[in-house]
Amino acid sequence: MTIAHEEAVIDSAAVDAIFAEARTANTFTGEVTEEQAQAIYELTKFGPTAFNSQPLRITYVRSDEARAKLVDALMPGNRAKTASAPLVAILSYDTDWAGQWDNFLPGYNAPKAMYDANPELAAATGNNNAHLQAGYFILAVRSLGFAAGPMTGADFGAIDEAFFPAGDQKSFLVVNIGQPGEDAWGEAKPKFAYQDVVRTV
Repeated sequence: MTIAHEEAVIDSAAVDAIFAEARTANTFTGEVTEEQAQAIYELTKFGPTAFNSQPLRITYVRSDEARAKLVDALMPGNRAKTASAPLVAILSYDTDWAGQWDNFLPGYNAPKAMYDANPELAAATGNNNAHLQAGYFILAVRSLGFAAGPMTGADFGAIDEAFFPAGDQKSFLVVNIGQPGEDAWGEAKPKFAYQDVVRTV
């Protein structure tokens, strides 16, 4: 048992399912119901973000027509597994996330002026916090017993043109979701040790 298991306040099986034994899947089977898809978001939303901003937007791709458009925008190595995954999510950020300020931080809107005056800062903040939420999204998928296959190998400009032509969202990640299929894992890849990446000052 690792020190992570020993120190965790959740049981070892949960630690394994969410972290220690969870890996990126490359083949998928089974199904993901609408209720399960909703549950993924209901867990994702609780992760912390700057000012409780919640810029992440999730587009679940279920129809054949939408799936074909998405697959066309992916790198060749990502196409087959995305075409056959039970559920695929496009993760993007709301380009006008700060316009929702009174909804996510009612009663304290003083910082909004900073973003209104600096569109580049607003875009960077939306992008960064949506990426943070994407991590929560993957952990939520795993916590429900599914495997996640996140991918950045895509033409996100083409995805935005196909799915968000109004420019109100910018995509940055595609995630396949389902039960792991045959030969889903491939060879395990090494992870850095604590002493390689952590220092105390």
